[in-house]
Amino acid sequence: MSVIATPLSAFNREAIFLSHFRRLSETISAISNLPSISIDLMMSDTLGNHAFYRKVTQQFHQNATRRHTKFPLIRQLEYGVAVSWLKSAPPPYSNRVGSTAKRNLKKALRLGYRFERMDYNRHVDDVTAIHRSTKVRQGQEMPKHFFSAHAPSIIDPPSTNPTHDYPYFGIFKDDTLVAYASCLIAGELCAIETIYGHADHHSDGVVPLLLVSIADHLIAHHPQVLYYVYDTYFGASETMRRFKRKFLFLPHRVTWRGAD
Repeated sequence: MSVIATPLSAFNREAIFLSHFRRLSETISAISNLPSISIDLMMSDTLGNHAFYRKVTQQFHQNATRRHTKFPLIRQLEYGVAVSWLKSAPPPYSNRVGSTAKRNLKKALRLGYRFERMDYNRHVDDVTAIHRSTKVRQGQEMPKHFFSAHAPSIIDPPSTNPTHDYPYFGIFKDDTLVAYASCLIAGELCAIETIYGHADHHSDGVVPLLLVSIADHLIAHHPQVLYYVYDTYFGASETMRRFKRKFLFLPHRVTWRGAD
């Protein structure tokens, strides 16, 4: 049996237009009322550390403050940065997330998953398996090189100062890595740079456990970090916005301080 698509009726077209217009209006209203914060990358504290950390901090600052590719009157990471305030309430962070997030955490822990800072190069086989576990994430096709090449090793030098670091964190089941994230720690900032979970383990809550465990780790080991950042908010789908809100990542207007 064949199905012939019929054109949208005028009523449906109007409904779709109104839905998009309503979301745009809500976004504009939210942007105009964003809380403003200033994040100090503490560039001067990179002196004495390996030059790698000064370089990656400078690169982040340059990217964050360059003109937006679509809206040149603003900076790339100025409006709608998804920020969670680590010091807005006593630790642990896991006590502050939403009820659904807490259920995710309890499930992951009950099933035996554990969190730790990891040596990335020891787990490149598991990283490769994670990358290849699904071809689509959040509606986007994964890069072709995930499936044609092994995950490369890294050569990041160890940091000598907790004010600036580039750690990798993982969630493990027994000795197998099932989710991981890389983070840039630069002064008051911890920015999630990459985060992936194995598709076969998503329903067990491994990514929620990773997000919350990183926050608790920052509070315990990097007391200067005040702001935990997960990319931007308004460019995400409604499903992703809801996910970010669940873990306290809310939109802010950010001024970046990067000078020595």
